This record gives sequence, structure tokens and C-alpha cells, in this order.
Amino acid sequence: MKPFLLLATRPEDAAADGEYEAFLRHAGLQERELVRIRVESVPIPTLDPADWSGIFVGGSPFTGSIPREHKGDTQLRVEAELARVLDMVVDVDFPFLGACYGVGTLGSHQGASIDGTYAEPISAPTVELTDAGLVDPLLAGVAPVFQAFVGHKEAVSRLPEHAVLLARSASCPVQMFRVKTHLYATQFHPELDRTGLMERVRIYRDAGYYEPGEEAAIETMAAAATVDSAHRLLRNFVERYARY
Repeated sequence: MKPFLLLATRPEDAAADGEYEAFLRHAGLQERELVRIRVESVPIPTLDPADWSGIFVGGSPFTGSIPREHKGDTQLRVEAELARVLDMVVDVDFPFLGACYGVGTLGSHQGASIDGTYAEPISAPTVELTDAGLVDPLLAGVAPVFQAFVGHKEAVSRLPEHAVLLARSASCPVQMFRVKTHLYATQFHPELDRTGLMERVRIYRDAGYYEPGEEAAIETMAAAATVDSAHRLLRNFVERYARY
């Protein structure tokens, strides 16, 4: 099988490794089948779609909607390189799935409005598939209503007309969308389970995602959540797009 590619941007080794392991586990891939590039550390090389089965973009500590003057050099470089990748994948409709940060990157590239209107605290909201989501092949086997872990400072407040809304929640009206036929983005984290969430909670305790003293309440929430259906999305992506 031609490998899948994970473009990761987390500078913390524990967070980056935990994310990679989560994608491997829930997508059902071996290490040789999922190549990771930590783009916060190294430039994204020129990519030839013929070499890959598909591309994942993981979550990120970067907030894309803040003013340019408040972004560091690394974030600006990463944003420019991801924009070039998106130029390529959108042009040829190449299989792409962005998780959380993927909404901001693909959404911005396609003209969506990204801002803090629908930011969500660390939680497991109920996500509902739209009519389009119910028949989308990437969501086959995913429950029409399911829980998934979220925690983000920005989200899509307006989708462009050519994007297809696939899932929504009461607190965030764009939880998943598609562009063309094979380009997807989710606001929720399809790779996260309870263990992975709590690892990130500890790593990012000073990053403004939750208030001091809330960690125990988050752990209680996570223990009560059932997010297995969200994981199905990753397996579907692999099963649909694996190339040999």
C-alpha cells in the first residue's frame, strides 16, 4: 500500500507522538503505512500525489484567525507551506482529511470565515450528521448522532457556497464539511479517545483551553463520553483511499 501522510504541527514531543499513535490506532495503520512530517520543525517537501494514498492534517496549537502581526515566524512558514499543499490537493481533488486545524486550513483556503464565534471548550458535544452527511461515503457506519471530543479557539462561522456541510452541533454549526469529492475537514477530533484527550489536557494546561482547577471535571466528562463512532471516520478514510 502507498503510505498515507500526516502533516503535524505540534512542537511538544509528547503531544506530537500521542497524536501520531492515535492516528495509527484508530485508522488501523502500521508505522510504515503512515509517514509523519513534523512541519513545525522541518519544511514540507515537494509532494507528488502519486506517492501517497491520502493526506491527514492533525490538530495544532496555532490559531489561524489571529492578526498576522501576532503570529510567529514558524506559524507563518507553516501556514504558507500548508497553503501550497492545499493548492495541489484541491486542484486534483486528492484525498485529504484535516482534523480540527484542518478546518481552519482548508476552510481558509476555500474562503470560509474563521473566527472565535463558535469556539468550544474541551468537551464531548453531540454531533449530528446533515442529510448530506448521512449519504456521504466517508461517514458510512458513523451513527447519525454521536459524541466526539473538541476543544478549539476558532471555528468556521460561514462556509463558502461550494462547500458541503456534513455535520453540526448545537454549539458549533460546522463540525464537518467537504469540498469537491475527496477533501474533508472536521472540527472535532476523530483520533482522540479518553486517554489521548487527558494527555493533551495535561500538556496544554497553560495554553488557555481551560481554567485552572477544571482538570478533574474534564476527566469526569471524558470518562462518561462515548466517542467510538467518531473513530470510524479514520478507518473509512483509509479503506476508501488506500492505493496499491
